Amino acid sequence: MSRTSIDLRRALTADAFLRASGAPLVRGNSLRILRDGGENYPEWMKAIESARKTIHLEMYIIHNDQTGRRFRDLMAEKARQGVKVRVLYDWVGSHGPLAYRMWKPAREAGVEVRAANPPSLDSLLGWASRDHRKLLTIDGSLAYISGLCMGDAWAGDPARGIAPWRDTGVEILGPAVADAEASFAEAWKKAGGSISSEEIPRRESLPKAGNVALRIVAASPDTAGVYRLDLLVAASACKTLWLSDAYFIGTPAYNQALRSAALDGVDVRLLVPHGSDIQWIANISRTLYRSLLEAGVRVFEWNGPMMHAKTAVADGRWARIGSTNLNIASWIGNWELDVVIEDEKVGGRMSQMFLEDLSNSTEIVITPRNKVRLTQPLPAEGKARLSSGSGKHMLTGVLRVGSALNSAVTSHRMLSRTESTSLLTISLVVLGLAAVALFLPQVIAYPVGGILAWMGILILVRGMQVRFGKEGRKKARGKKRAP
Repeated sequence: MSRTSIDLRRALTADAFLRASGAPLVRGNSLRILRDGGENYPEWMKAIESARKTIHLEMYIIHNDQTGRRFRDLMAEKARQGVKVRVLYDWVGSHGPLAYRMWKPAREAGVEVRAANPPSLDSLLGWASRDHRKLLTIDGSLAYISGLCMGDAWAGDPARGIAPWRDTGVEILGPAVADAEASFAEAWKKAGGSISSEEIPRRESLPKAGNVALRIVAASPDTAGVYRLDLLVAASACKTLWLSDAYFIGTPAYNQALRSAALDGVDVRLLVPHGSDIQWIANISRTLYRSLLEAGVRVFEWNGPMMHAKTAVADGRWARIGSTNLNIASWIGNWELDVVIEDEKVGGRMSQMFLEDLSNSTEIVITPRNKVRLTQPLPAEGKARLSSGSGKHMLTGVLRVGSALNSAVTSHRMLSRTESTSLLTISLVVLGLAAVALFLPQVIAYPVGGILAWMGILILVRGMQVRFGKEGRKKARGKKRAP
């Protein structure tokens, strides 16, 4: 291949990444990878303590436990010192009304707290899309983006021998922090708040801090930027594509992209949890293993308490770290935030961390008898059921079981015995609901009637707003002016 064609390919890839993600490549940054709560939380605490002007926190879950209250109390203290503190938590992820009570002391201290996307009469199914981002910015010059929420599960309990959840975050200094601040300002505005344009830094106003080039991809249900980017990376990787994910249920298009890459000789590896805080999702994930394994994708399950990291590294030079899981809810349904890095040193470090994680994982293989199984027994800690994690409140999870059910009903592909547990569980649930409908129809009818009535009222209200509100009057004036 000539030098001209190589340069042309790089240029086309750069343009494709921009178009797919909607995020420009920002140069001149420093980036530090932080592993688990043991590295992330102390840096977050130090950064909050150092704040002089602003603290912006956008977090899917802030648990009302020791860890969550420590961050709350520290931010309340900074607010008393005159620092402008803004906190945006997800209404569903952070337990809805219960979170309001937790944040009462902070509000009294001057912290401005808002809930993202609470139930509303203005949106028929708006509750299904969540603010799943994990972002902390300090004074408009320092940003932390991660997969970690705030809670004891990520801190672990060494005294009781409880390891922290496996997760990954980054610390960013440089012009790209302006993009992180802009994403927070947009989310804050959507939640009913406002931030003056003077408070939002510009890239050119922030000094260069290093030589790392990266993109801040602030995805939303309207853009699906990370989904398009993940498909593009799967199609572009030449040598390696190594993925870690907490709740893997890839779409048919993405699964086929992984299969095609593996069949083309790319070393594709997927690391997922064995013990999960939502075990049924882990069970559904396993229904996708066979088709991936048959194409050459290598699948591993984490032996520790929970693999919660959402990371990717391709060809040792491209990496993604952030909040987006490899499933339809994250890709298309939620507000997510990821940092996409184009740097060989960062890519090398991510590759090294991935290999370190594989040393504490179990590979899934197809045996000579055509069965999918673990290559070795899991230790006891890998079998433990978990609770109170970020996936516990994913109400949109019902959208993710389609692949297994479709295969079972239509017989488009052969299902293995390893998939039987999930299918048997689903069948028992469906049969149970059928029995209730037959013998106690009112138990089914009343909730369905209530939901339909609620939907009807929302549609009626919306129709009245359009006909008699500002929108209706504007359209009527427009028609009168038309020739």
